[in-house]
Amino acid sequence: MADKPSPTIESKSQLIEAIARGCKPKSDWRIGTEHEKFTFYRDDHRPVPYEGENGIGALLDKVQAETAWLPYYDRDKVIGLNNPLGGGAISLEPGGQFELSGAPLETIHQTCTEANEHLKLLRKFTDPMGIDFLGLGVTPTWTLGDIPLMPKSRYGIMKPYMEKVGTLGTSMMFRSATVQVNLDFASEADMVKKMRVSLALQPVATALFANSPFLDGKPNGLLSFRSHIWLNTDKDRTGMLPFVFEDGMSFERYVDYALDVPMYFVIRNDEYINCAGESFRDFLDGKLPQLPGELPTVKDWEDHLSTLFPEVRMKQFLEMRGADGAPWQGICALPAFWVGLLYDQSALDAAWDLVKDWTQEERQSLRNEVPRLALKTPFRNGTLFDVAKQALAIARSGLEARNRLNWEGADETVFLKPLDYTIETGKTPAERLLDLYHGEWNGDISRVFSDYGMARHAA
Repeated sequence: MADKPSPTIESKSQLIEAIARGCKPKSDWRIGTEHEKFTFYRDDHRPVPYEGENGIGALLDKVQAETAWLPYYDRDKVIGLNNPLGGGAISLEPGGQFELSGAPLETIHQTCTEANEHLKLLRKFTDPMGIDFLGLGVTPTWTLGDIPLMPKSRYGIMKPYMEKVGTLGTSMMFRSATVQVNLDFASEADMVKKMRVSLALQPVATALFANSPFLDGKPNGLLSFRSHIWLNTDKDRTGMLPFVFEDGMSFERYVDYALDVPMYFVIRNDEYINCAGESFRDFLDGKLPQLPGELPTVKDWEDHLSTLFPEVRMKQFLEMRGADGAPWQGICALPAFWVGLLYDQSALDAAWDLVKDWTQEERQSLRNEVPRLALKTPFRNGTLFDVAKQALAIARSGLEARNRLNWEGADETVFLKPLDYTIETGKTPAERLLDLYHGEWNGDISRVFSDYGMARHAA
């Protein structure tokens, strides 16, 4: 997609403004849900490549023709579609993970309708193509060598850099998937409170949605291998952001953090210029070696912000990034959890009371242990299960207070049902998968494809 004219940045204040203009009155707060899913062929469970009459490129072409969504390109390849009317987009992750970035919507009822309409549209084409989707946090059987690379230039820059700075960055790129929700803030103070609450409770979301217990065809010893991957990807651009809890947290403080995260690339004339490891501070001074004397644009800054991967990421909204990919029925549970916690003031205050005396060491310990132990992670005189139960109760109260009803008169708490089940049983989705693997499936990992394919189970 061709570059749009973007203002040149000449001072740090413009970088701050590029984020701060996300502040919105509560009446304008929206919910943006992103969900990635693995694409596979039903007959042999292979990953779907980009090329071919039954490839991902062909699927994008069919969806584009049906919807009139606008294609965007990397060189001559269609790599995604944008909805020109109501927002939202379809994009591809490096290993063919098929992502819907949902439109900014007012209620989770609308989010769930959007998700179901998305799958209904896809099935019109994927059923005859022999393609299905899998909602897990990590591919259960495919090795890195099995997974075809999507034709996106940025990944040619990111892959070798990630191989230098971490041990599992390529696994993150090619064989992990997530559900995320993007939420608004009213002011700088509101942003700070929401970011602190959501960072502290991100390990709770990771535990509740833990859904990646398999790797290379067998149990991997963890419950969220995806979360483990992020601990071993790139310490410069991931993590729990301890500075957010320090006095003086502000938009400017986040900008200072982002300026110190090494760059990946700059886009000029539809081409990706490799700037991996370079400093955006140098770019701001006109000293980027690849573009000597040139100053960055607002678009360059927005691109750079999108290459930061902390547990909660700030743009002009906050992105909740801790959850594994989920089966279809679980996709709307993530926005329900976070909207309930963050979009009602009483619930937000209660959530802050829950976490405000946690230490940096406690937050980091939860982050480190939750991939392996999930809800059984020790915390103070109990476990993370106890915290999750309290957080879920607060989220429910927040959704009840919102009182957004569907046509049947039900509020948004209906979308917490998958989390209620996890609390009732004491077992995460990953533990339930392991029970099936060791029980009914009798060690037959292929059953995860046949029994958990999204097209089979979607509403």
